Amino acid sequence: MPGEIVDNQGRGEASWSWPAIHPEGRKFGAIPAIACLIFLVLGWPWLAWPFAILTVCVLAFFRDPIRVTPTSDRFVVAPADGLVTLIGKVPPPRELTLDDGSGQGALAASEVTRISIFMSVFDVHINRAPIGGTVRRVIYIPGKFLNADLDKASEENERQHILIERSDGRQLCFTQIAGLVARRIVPFIKPGDILAAGQRVGLIRFGSRVDVYLPAGTEPRVILGQKIVAGETVVAEIGESPLLQGVNQ
Repeated sequence: MPGEIVDNQGRGEASWSWPAIHPEGRKFGAIPAIACLIFLVLGWPWLAWPFAILTVCVLAFFRDPIRVTPTSDRFVVAPADGLVTLIGKVPPPRELTLDDGSGQGALAASEVTRISIFMSVFDVHINRAPIGGTVRRVIYIPGKFLNADLDKASEENERQHILIERSDGRQLCFTQIAGLVARRIVPFIKPGDILAAGQRVGLIRFGSRVDVYLPAGTEPRVILGQKIVAGETVVAEIGESPLLQGVNQ
């Protein structure tokens, strides 16, 4: 059940279940479903079948499975399902380094490690908080709809920055980026909200990318090309800088 505590000693319960469909997806699934029913009533099954398949595909896109999030203040968990396509040193988003007059402070402009996670249309598109804390800023920026795999998508595409501050004052930001097919970033949160690590924070419709900017002195625990899971995969341990290598096979 959601909220149940489990551990690595076998305590708790685990079983497979059909993932829920997020409410955001029900209205999109209803459109082809209604069309399917109309064609069935008219006696045109050859037209109904394509809409039945489209209904299943749309509902599958908006699936919202339960995830088990490791509970440790050291961990930064993946904010998105997908493929790690870029890892590099970059400055944090410019919008988060400027004083917005809120008194919440701004990020330092010095370079940090950015992990880019590409979500295909086959991935779960519910995004989750990488750490627990208070939402300090949510900044939406209109832009282009370039291929989300491109490095310049971080600065040119439609995007939304989210800044979270832990109780110890350490801050972390991540960015939801629209892609070629994605046309809408849907937030579930607002400044002032208090989040737990792994909590749902929003979604991006139909293929996109999420960038997470690690705190200074922290390096990834994931490798380029690795497939990761939102709310479950530990992408970094704060203050740790391991060297990890992998093999394509």
